[in-house]
Amino acid sequence: MSASHQVIAIASGKGGVGKSTVTTNLAVALHQQGYSVGLLDADIYGPSQQQLLGVPASTTPDQQDGEFLLPVEAHGLKTMSMGYLASASTPMVWRGPMASSAMSQLLEKTLWGDIDVLLVDMPPGTGDIQLTLAQRATLSGAVIVTTPQDIALLDARKGIEMFEKVEVPVLGLIENMAAYVCSECGHTEALFGEAGGVRLAEQYGVPLLGQVPLASAIRAYSDQGLPVVLAEPEGALAGVYQAAARVLMEALAAQTPAVAPTINMTD
Repeated sequence: MSASHQVIAIASGKGGVGKSTVTTNLAVALHQQGYSVGLLDADIYGPSQQQLLGVPASTTPDQQDGEFLLPVEAHGLKTMSMGYLASASTPMVWRGPMASSAMSQLLEKTLWGDIDVLLVDMPPGTGDIQLTLAQRATLSGAVIVTTPQDIALLDARKGIEMFEKVEVPVLGLIENMAAYVCSECGHTEALFGEAGGVRLAEQYGVPLLGQVPLASAIRAYSDQGLPVVLAEPEGALAGVYQAAARVLMEALAAQTPAVAPTINMTD
């Protein structure tokens, strides 16, 4: 990969917070704003970007020189995923080192070409793959996705702390499923708690990139393989992602040039 690429990890402390959907819409929003964007699905055990992007199940990446992979184009993005290389019904029954090795190969053996930014859809948690990425790629920063729920916020703190330990700047936090808005009457209700992401961002001194509401349209369009920023580009939901993408790039521009981190974990 070219050193000019800005590599951003999109991470969460736990599963089920909508991290992959957020990543997809952020990537498309950045593309709509004029950036050339790559998207790496680094969730080796449960890749989902193929479905979220509407890439047919039969799609496999082309190869070059029998060694390198050519990214799959989807909605203007250059993408790579384990989902392109294995059947959706075939589980990856691998130990941690094998999964980390697979992720490294997807990162380093893909010919990303001339892109401005590479978003990496991380698996949930703070394990082998996250540390491998920090070691093998010069991360420009990380974005943490959480819901307002207390248990999600607890795990989001662990994600923030992990990136701080490996000297990767946290560029911001996105609060997903921030509130439910009734499509019939417009009533808003904080089903998973209120302003938890706001407080967490304030606690760690990082930007709150956006608060994405719990909306059935996001789920419905995602099931169709169509990001909501494409399905309703002038809608309020697209506006949230567009604003988050702009604040993310502003936070990225404010960072000093990234330096490959040294892993030094202590109790």
